[in-house]
Amino acid sequence: MADQKNTLIAIVLSVIVLVGWQYFVAGPQVEKQKQIQQQQQQQQQTKTGPQGPQAPAQKQQNGPQSPSTPQTPSSAQAPSAPGTAQRPAAGLTREQALTASGTRVRIETPRLQGSIALKGARIDDVSLNDYRETVNPKSANIVLLAPSGSPQPFYAEFGWVAGDQKMKMPDSETVWTRDGSGALTPESPLRLSWNNGEGITFRRTISIDRNYMFKIVDEVENGTQQTVQLFPYALVSRHGTPQVLGYYILHEGLIGVTGDNKLHEIQYSSIADKPAQTLKTTGGWLGITDKYWAAALVPPQNASMNMRFSSGSIGPVKTYQSDYLLDAISVAPGAKAQNQSQLFAGAKEVNVVDAYEKSDGIKNFELMIDWGWFYFITKPLFKALDYFFRLTGNLGYAILIVTVLIKIAFFWFANKSYASMAKMKMVQPMMEEIRKRFADDKAAQQQALMELYKKEKINPLAGCWPILIQIPVFFALYKVLFVTIEMRHAPFIGWIRDLSAQDPTNLFNLFGLLPFDPAVIPVFGQFLHLGIWPILMGITMWVQMKMNPSPPDPTQKMIFDWMPVIFTFLLASFPAGLVIYWTWNNFLSVLQQGVIMKRNGAKIELWDNVKALVPKKKAANDN
Repeated sequence: MADQKNTLIAIVLSVIVLVGWQYFVAGPQVEKQKQIQQQQQQQQQTKTGPQGPQAPAQKQQNGPQSPSTPQTPSSAQAPSAPGTAQRPAAGLTREQALTASGTRVRIETPRLQGSIALKGARIDDVSLNDYRETVNPKSANIVLLAPSGSPQPFYAEFGWVAGDQKMKMPDSETVWTRDGSGALTPESPLRLSWNNGEGITFRRTISIDRNYMFKIVDEVENGTQQTVQLFPYALVSRHGTPQVLGYYILHEGLIGVTGDNKLHEIQYSSIADKPAQTLKTTGGWLGITDKYWAAALVPPQNASMNMRFSSGSIGPVKTYQSDYLLDAISVAPGAKAQNQSQLFAGAKEVNVVDAYEKSDGIKNFELMIDWGWFYFITKPLFKALDYFFRLTGNLGYAILIVTVLIKIAFFWFANKSYASMAKMKMVQPMMEEIRKRFADDKAAQQQALMELYKKEKINPLAGCWPILIQIPVFFALYKVLFVTIEMRHAPFIGWIRDLSAQDPTNLFNLFGLLPFDPAVIPVFGQFLHLGIWPILMGITMWVQMKMNPSPPDPTQKMIFDWMPVIFTFLLASFPAGLVIYWTWNNFLSVLQQGVIMKRNGAKIELWDNVKALVPKKKAANDN
């Protein structure tokens, strides 16, 4: 039948899309990033790190002599001289590395904690107060930045690169002198100073707001008798290839936006052992991002600079760096000059990131969050969810409300579709008569059917729309649940404690009654996970399909009968929030379809179809 064939086409198309999504998007890539390297004993960096800041290009006046082409990290000039790698002390923990770096100034804000060492004055110790490793409130806080010598160094560095003058410059070994006492807080900035003994004084003021933005003001005072030329720089460096999720829809790695509003996303694997990528731009930002966290440099938005993404190594350990070098600043004798930079180091919360873009004028800072190609759907969908979350206090309730709104938005299309399907059910006897009359003439049969559709004002493709119109919303909601930190560890009700994770219950261990995890079973274990919500989703999908008559063709009937089972297993590993959306949407669709079919006089054959599943007993005289 035409309506059954159209519905079959829609379902098969949806299966193809979902399977493709699972394989190419939701599943790990074929070439997944390598596992995080075991704790290395050779992670202590040089005076300025294994990758120093960029050397000024040769074409710049009075710059040091260096190639005009971009340099690789291992050959880039450090602020004073190329460094040589140093070996770390064996077996240092993060805490031991913090202690070994000398005197530190505490960072204390409502959302961050950590410290800054007077030696080097890097921002290399940051933990997030509001986020923990697991849903257990007693689990450890998320650690974002870590110092050299720790198992996984990740830090930001700021300073100056000298011109062609030979002078002492502050580096990672410089011990700064602080003014005042106490911790770095939103109300109390950290003020540092250092004199190079040659008449030049460097000062640094580090301040922080109540969220995740550091502001670094570097000032230089020239007490010599000659003009000096300095190039401001900043870098974010990471040692060791981090373990990434490896999903196609999520970028983790080096990232930046140039002044022409172009987004640059560079994976660790694509930059490792490759030449550095250098871009000339005015304004923008750059850094290194994880799924939920990031460290991003924000230079002055009106400043011309070289933006660079690079990779290097210390022995077997890969290193990755995003940095920028501003144009030269000339400081006359007796004069002062300063440069201001910013560092975002924290959680990629949508409202916080958007606020920074607006208040600080940072070009496309919102792209730090990987909204994807369907940005125009994904972000508005998040805004709607976030709005209702703030009203209800529960993200699961917000999903239910937004689903209703989506149904209302597509109400006209669905009504047309279901009404057309109901009319097709009513004219099925006439359609069967046409098929029998023109059984040997397919062309005449199709022409007669089209005339019937035209006469009864039926759209034979209407059956596809209820499923097809859900697909973009389905993908957008998947993206929102997967990439936004607001969905992380967000509970619903009952056993759902994290809407961004799969339903933790499992039919194959009787929902926890049996004390074993089916996932440990070789080969097949990964398929033996079926939670309560995916089962409910399968039931609602089965009910929706059984509201229509069974196809007369045995092959089509078999596909229809197995489709809810296939979808149930496909969605079992998806985020629980997505499965809840699909289940609730199916339930609303059943109600809507039932009302429309009744209004159009079409019989709802749900119960008849259910009874058809039960084998009939043979009569006593059937022999």
